Amino acid sequence: MPALPRTLVAFAVVLGVLVFVHELGHYLAARWRGVHAEAFSIGFGRPLLKWTDRQGTEWRLGWIPLGGYVKMHGQETPEDAPPEVRATWQAGRTFHGKSVGSRAIIVAAGPVANFLLAILLFAGLFMTLGQPVTTTSIGAVATGSAAARAGLQAGDEITALDGQKVTRFEQVQRYVQSRASQPIAVEVARDGTVLTLTAVPEAREDGQGRLGVQGGAARFERLDPVSALVRGTVQTADITWQTLAGVGEMLVGQRSAKELGGPIRIAEISGEAASLGLGALVNLMAVLSVSLGLLNLFPIPMLDGGHLLFYAAEAIRGRPLPPKVQEYGFRAGFALLIALFLFASRNDIVEGSIGRFVARLLG
Repeated sequence: MPALPRTLVAFAVVLGVLVFVHELGHYLAARWRGVHAEAFSIGFGRPLLKWTDRQGTEWRLGWIPLGGYVKMHGQETPEDAPPEVRATWQAGRTFHGKSVGSRAIIVAAGPVANFLLAILLFAGLFMTLGQPVTTTSIGAVATGSAAARAGLQAGDEITALDGQKVTRFEQVQRYVQSRASQPIAVEVARDGTVLTLTAVPEAREDGQGRLGVQGGAARFERLDPVSALVRGTVQTADITWQTLAGVGEMLVGQRSAKELGGPIRIAEISGEAASLGLGALVNLMAVLSVSLGLLNLFPIPMLDGGHLLFYAAEAIRGRPLPPKVQEYGFRAGFALLIALFLFASRNDIVEGSIGRFVARLLG
């Protein structure tokens, strides 16, 4: 398939699955808590397809594939709804009529569904393609590094550090990071011969030790279903933490905000992943599912996290926040989201393939 159609199809599939699962979490939680869902839409704008199920929920497929929503019955408060709307409400099935706990469950179910999807996708990859396991072989040695001064070479396999056996490159990294400027006896296997070399890790700016070696190619080990689910959960937690750490580094200026991307960049990397095969596309979908779930939990009004923040305040106060406070909060949240969208889109265009294409035209 040509690059452009492949990118568009991959983007539609990735975003469609992530949005569907997110909204399905809201929908199933609403059904569980006794709230009627009037509409379930994937995409915005005029629906290309629509049908109504036995429960009276209208399912829609919008022509703008940039999100989705579930319209809850009685989502407006009685003060905001006109009399003719209030007359159509079904007793006991309105969203606003449920307890603050039930409303919080419905709102939180969307992000939770995204995290569960990521776990299942990672688990599926670990069961079929296998879990990547790094060996202790050295792929490259940085010139002038501590490893180079110690005599380590590409192709060496590290078997022990200070007499402690190691089987994964992560073990080597953890051991070295905590021993900056301390001599380490590195036992390596080279051409059938076992050598013991002494290396003194350099101290990085954060105080951790660094040898200056790069790990070799990883091998893949298939896991049983239970182990795959456990590993998928760990992988999801790791990516969640890495994402939070990255956002924190951007906020304090340790990381460039140019790395923030939007729909155009997602489309580009979806096309690149699709060109590498189904496994790469599923892995990307899992990573983006974590990002979508985490983003929606940020305490920004208009997002699920902002609603949960208001519900927490309601639970503490014993009554909802004043309408004016909520209104100003939603306005500020909307303005912030629009600003983030425009900034991310600017990065997509200027820093992405579109910007590089224009730069080549301009010389």
